[in-house]
Amino acid sequence: YDNCITVCNRENFDPLGIHTGDSIVVAPSQTLSDEDYQMLRTTAVNVIRHLGVVGECNIQYALNPHSREYCIIEVNARLSRSSALASKATGYPLAFVAAKLGLGIPLNEIRNSVTKETTACFEPSLDYIVVKIPRWDLKKFDRVSKNLSSAMKSVGEVMAIGRTFEETIQEAIRSVDTSFDGFCRNSYVPETKEAIEEELTKPTDLRLFAIANALHMGYSVEQIHALTAIDKWFLCKLRSLVETERTLSTFAADQAIPRDLLRFSKQQGFSDSGIAQFTKRNEMQVRNTRTGYGITPFVKQIDTVAAEFPAHTNYLYITYNASTHDVSFVDNGVMVLGSGVYRIGSSVEFDWCAVRAIRTLRENKFKTIMVNYNPETVSTDYDEADRLYFSNITLERIMDIYEAETSAGVIISMGGQAPNNIAMGLHRNKVKIFGTSPENIDGAENRYKFSRMLDQIGVDQPQWRELTQYEDAESFCEEVGFPVLVRPSYVLSGAAMNVVSTVTDLKSYLQQAATMSRDHPVVITKFIEEAKEIDVDAVALDGKLIMHCVSEHVENAGVHSGDATLVQPPQDLDPVTVRKIGEATAAIGQALRVTGPFNIQFMAKNNEIKVIECNVRAARSFPFVSKVTGVDLIEMATKAMLGLPVTAYPNRGQRLSYV
Repeated sequence: YDNCITVCNRENFDPLGIHTGDSIVVAPSQTLSDEDYQMLRTTAVNVIRHLGVVGECNIQYALNPHSREYCIIEVNARLSRSSALASKATGYPLAFVAAKLGLGIPLNEIRNSVTKETTACFEPSLDYIVVKIPRWDLKKFDRVSKNLSSAMKSVGEVMAIGRTFEETIQEAIRSVDTSFDGFCRNSYVPETKEAIEEELTKPTDLRLFAIANALHMGYSVEQIHALTAIDKWFLCKLRSLVETERTLSTFAADQAIPRDLLRFSKQQGFSDSGIAQFTKRNEMQVRNTRTGYGITPFVKQIDTVAAEFPAHTNYLYITYNASTHDVSFVDNGVMVLGSGVYRIGSSVEFDWCAVRAIRTLRENKFKTIMVNYNPETVSTDYDEADRLYFSNITLERIMDIYEAETSAGVIISMGGQAPNNIAMGLHRNKVKIFGTSPENIDGAENRYKFSRMLDQIGVDQPQWRELTQYEDAESFCEEVGFPVLVRPSYVLSGAAMNVVSTVTDLKSYLQQAATMSRDHPVVITKFIEEAKEIDVDAVALDGKLIMHCVSEHVENAGVHSGDATLVQPPQDLDPVTVRKIGEATAAIGQALRVTGPFNIQFMAKNNEIKVIECNVRAARSFPFVSKVTGVDLIEMATKAMLGLPVTAYPNRGQRLSYV
């Protein structure tokens, strides 16, 4: 047939030399002239025809921005790492079409699964822009080089969709980590000439933040371009964000922000919390001012044909650069919040949980709304849910979608820690949350409340104390005896946790932590040597256990559960210990009035058990125990949260004949 089309052209923000998996990527390309684009497109088609490729092919080019000289870096005659990104960025399902081509079905007979009107033999046209930013977790490793080069180091990626580059890059930065406010002045890179120029000439994962601070310090676009070789078009766009930030920063807390400035700031992608920080007020004040002005976002469709044909797509994004919604809101669907970016400690396990929740809801005739921003996930396939919002999981965005959709309620317990972190904010804004009440989630997240509750119900825990001064830390360690477990109090998945065995170790560790203060206390827990660690994944309904699975760690307590070898069913636990764990799990579920999934980590020694921590959400080990036992814990949890009939302990009396 010899049909050949190009689906997605993408441009790296960073110059050649940084691995494309570690580079910020923009689609469609923004700085190429039409001549350049057509030259590269024609070359790609010629190469593919010459190689006789059937299916998908990916070509990477190096292009000299000052001439029309180009080189082909590599050709992959297969689906590549970026195929998922290209599919989600364009709405064109590359793997689906490539599989059909492999079966001998011609391109012009495959339907376009988005418009349902046209065939797959067309080139998608985009009336929006997509930005991908990688996520690195290099802080978890000691002495590792943070420099970016031709070897890939990122562990995940985020994708943001918008109508302008400014709006989209801001959304993408916030998606990478909830502590990032967007492209603005920051404390990640010191504002000194040496630090800034070091970062700009030898890029690390903080390069974007260095550019923001450089612009604030008065560096020109030409100077930054000379140091980084990043195209001036991108730098000029970023400079305009810095100018808006400066304007916003001139407003005192008691001055009203003018309507036009607020609308312009939202169109440039600033978040309510970012604007609140610049104008010295809180996020809810900005939100109320904004909605009072009638400034709300619009919901747009990704239809692959730039709105030239009618589309039946449910693939949506949110923008302030529009004047109408593309869809009507009549479904009152149930929202499921996804897991966001893959990182060390939160990965595909939570995506499995979100997808199983969505499928359970659809099987039970509920309309569903998926919110996630990770292009590598199944949950962001547009045929998984009735509506897919490719959007950030922040309080502001979830409220926007909830209000626009007049949603029946939100499931926050499937996406790991990110949705749990906004539980109380949603609750205060009267959002209906299915499952355990956010106040009870806070009862497990807040160390003091949880500790007090364990004392009341008579469940043991290791001795611990939250300390703000070194002298107190030393006297507590003398009181309980070494070794102790030391960690900052606000971390996820075990970052910066250390077992300390002597006073000198304690001193050097706390000097490293340096920020030990009233705002950043350090938690010190008595570390019990040679204790077993045990994971319990459970589902409860109104505080009553309806399913629980006990998994045993091969390694002793002290190895993070995400790094430990898990055995299911347990092989080396005393029946007395197993019984005590079951009783403690039931008591904690009852005290927290859990409805839905929860996970508890215990340590056991000489038939004495102590609670390490409790997460009132689906945990990393839920897919593992569901597949081992043949009982889908997420399906049970979803039914429990929505008040659907659910059978308790469906595998009661069955013993597993395998390990």
